[in-house]
Amino acid sequence: MKKFVMAALAGTVAGVLATTQIAGPLLAQESAKTSSVYEQLDLFGDIFERIRAQYVEEVDEVELIEAAIDGMLTSLDPHSSYLSPDDADAMRVQTRGEFGGLGIEVTQEEGFVKVVSPMDGTPADEAGIEAGDFITHVDGESILGLTLDKAVDLMRGPVGSEIIVTIVREGEPEPFDVSIIRDTIKLTAVRSRIEGKTIVLRITTFNDQTTPNLVAGFKEQVEAAGGMDNINGIVLDLRNNPGGLLTQAISVSDAFLEKGEIVSTRGRNPEDGDRFNATAGDLAEGKPVVVLINGGSASASEIVAGALQDHRRAIVVGTKSFGKGSVQTVMPLRSEGAMRLTTARYYTPSGRSIQALGVSPDIVVEQPRRSPNEDKEEEDTTSPFRSEAELRGSLNNDSLTEDEIRQIEEEREKAEAAADLRENDHQLAYAVDLLTGLSALSISK
Repeated sequence: MKKFVMAALAGTVAGVLATTQIAGPLLAQESAKTSSVYEQLDLFGDIFERIRAQYVEEVDEVELIEAAIDGMLTSLDPHSSYLSPDDADAMRVQTRGEFGGLGIEVTQEEGFVKVVSPMDGTPADEAGIEAGDFITHVDGESILGLTLDKAVDLMRGPVGSEIIVTIVREGEPEPFDVSIIRDTIKLTAVRSRIEGKTIVLRITTFNDQTTPNLVAGFKEQVEAAGGMDNINGIVLDLRNNPGGLLTQAISVSDAFLEKGEIVSTRGRNPEDGDRFNATAGDLAEGKPVVVLINGGSASASEIVAGALQDHRRAIVVGTKSFGKGSVQTVMPLRSEGAMRLTTARYYTPSGRSIQALGVSPDIVVEQPRRSPNEDKEEEDTTSPFRSEAELRGSLNNDSLTEDEIRQIEEEREKAEAAADLRENDHQLAYAVDLLTGLSALSISK
């Protein structure tokens, strides 16, 4: 019995000893790590004091600390940053749909400022800036090596003032300058129109007005067409849409889905993830949907395209999207500024992350690019041939009634409008033709 007790005691002592031997180094490592962090913070304080006391010129202490904070955040990824009180106010105004500037969404890639997309109807759009362009100089000053916020600051200025940006564009042998006049940017979140029997919903951004504009524009076009029976489908045009509010991306997707997951987010800790599901009701009443995307479609645009694609609710047409699959949370700070921090990645219903990969279209359709030096003189489109009807003294067609002749003329006008659309917007024309073909197949059945 004594031997058993001694053996048990020995085992206990050995267990305690083993635990101490394992835990001891771990605690020492953690203590050393904490000590190292405090040493680095002390180092930061020393450097701050030396700059304040010995830099060749007097420095603004607040700006110095803000620059240090911004440097810490921007070192994480291109989308995390510090927002000064003025920048935080400007961001809140932008989500409401009106702000001043050039009208471009930009990011940073290998030290260069890259255009994610120009916004519809803005000075940058009208000046010919394209998604994928690289901005290398602002008013002749190189912006290589500047932080994204500093580069953006250089592009800001009074409304009505001119800025000259130097652009490097794929396919162009040399950089070229573009003059842009700054203006107040008023974004219309959704523009709606009818092409043939197709409703085209052009979504330019995801702000507070996007879903209400979408629903109102859709209903307006349905009424103008004389009801849903006269509609063959819907085109959601998300090209050059840089994204915006996650909540609006979810509600736009929900407008066309009856059920199922729309998007999920996964953060650093598994318990921080969220899933967002569709509710019953399809705005389009089951009519086919085509989603148009390109390299300027980012973030919230990719959530919509990915959700409708995974549920086979829409055919995605165009070119690969931008590939921004991360979620930024804006956190207010005591200084009245804010911190924009990447807190999660988002995933489409099938579980795929599109971070850096983008959404791949079901049908790849390239949009022909126009050269900045392209001759813009209008070509003479007059046909060299004359028709029978134009010949003097030609016979009338007495086999058709006036209504039949009018119908033929209307069909010809529609065909000519479709031809013009193919010339001006090849991708949209493809989407409209696709829905026309699907409608014809449905009728034939």
